[in-house]
Order: sequence, then C-alpha cells, then structure tokens
Amino acid sequence: MLNHYETVFILTPVLSDVQMKETAEKFKNYLAEAKVEIVNEECWGLRRLAYPIEKKSTGFYCMLEFDAEPTVIKDLEIQFRRDEKVIRFLTTKLDKYAAEYAAKRRSLKSKKEN
Repeated sequence: MLNHYETVFILTPVLSDVQMKETAEKFKNYLAEAKVEIVNEECWGLRRLAYPIEKKSTGFYCMLEFDAEPTVIKDLEIQFRRDEKVIRFLTTKLDKYAAEYAAKRRSLKSKKEN
C-alpha cells in the first residue's frame, strides 16, 4: 500500500547554490533507488527561519512530494540525520484532503509557469 508523503527539509545557509542542489539531488536519488515515485519537487531557496537553529537565522528550504511504502520513511529520515548539511526536516503523510490540496497547488503552479 503506497501512501502519499510530503517532506520538507532545511539545509544550512553556508552552502553554495551548487552544493545545495547537489544535496537535494542526493535525497531525490535516494528515493529513486528505493523505487519511490516523486510527484513534485520544489526548492524555495534561502528563507528566514522562524527561530535560530544552530545559531543560523536562514536556510535553504526544499520540498519533495512522493508516493512510497511506509518503510521508506524511516530510512529517508536516517539519511537526513546523517547529513550535517540538513538542519531540520519534517515528513508528513498526507490524508486525502491534503493530497487534493497539493494536487490543486501543483496545477496552479504549472498554469503560472505556462
């Protein structure tokens, strides 16, 4: 049974643009190796944090939306904890209402890009 998940992770602001993209790509590749279908990916760039984390006030925000087995999440979160570039992460299982909202948000975003 595949569940719909959304994970947001914050990378340390001391990374260059290339390092930030490489780190986000590393997690995407990890999910691809686990046979996970990535539905949506967004990098929101450098944003101000709500409160300081590890004496940093900003961070690179990235979001991945995917369909996966529940067992994949535990391994993904271990990967986040092992990477010193990740200062925070949160993975949520989307219920049917959240999944509908995410689909609507994706369709609006694709309309804006066209």
